[in-house]
Amino acid sequence: MRDPSTVATVVSALRQVHGDDLARLMLNEGISLAVLMDALLRSSMKNRDAVRLITGALSSGDFIVEPDLGSIWHLKYFYDPPKSLRVVDVAVMTLDRGTIDSPDIHLRLQSQL
Repeated sequence: MRDPSTVATVVSALRQVHGDDLARLMLNEGISLAVLMDALLRSSMKNRDAVRLITGALSSGDFIVEPDLGSIWHLKYFYDPPKSLRVVDVAVMTLDRGTIDSPDIHLRLQSQL
């Protein structure tokens, strides 16, 4: 694992919100970025920590991200209400694919052999 802290925090948040068995299934089968974001925002962590964790998960190399975002990408944040600091969703802006909404991005934990 490249970033065990990020993976552990993602696993912990998924377990807290969805339970152990469903969290394990989500990590093995893959989940959309929207589902992960929802779980992180519903967990006990602060909003800013959830947003940092999303960035960490996408860039850690511990998760298989589909579609491939390429080497240059940027997160676009959606706030509620506008002009607040409370992030409620993200999208990924890429050079090759344009803007990809969170339901269209899927993450799956890489298996450690």
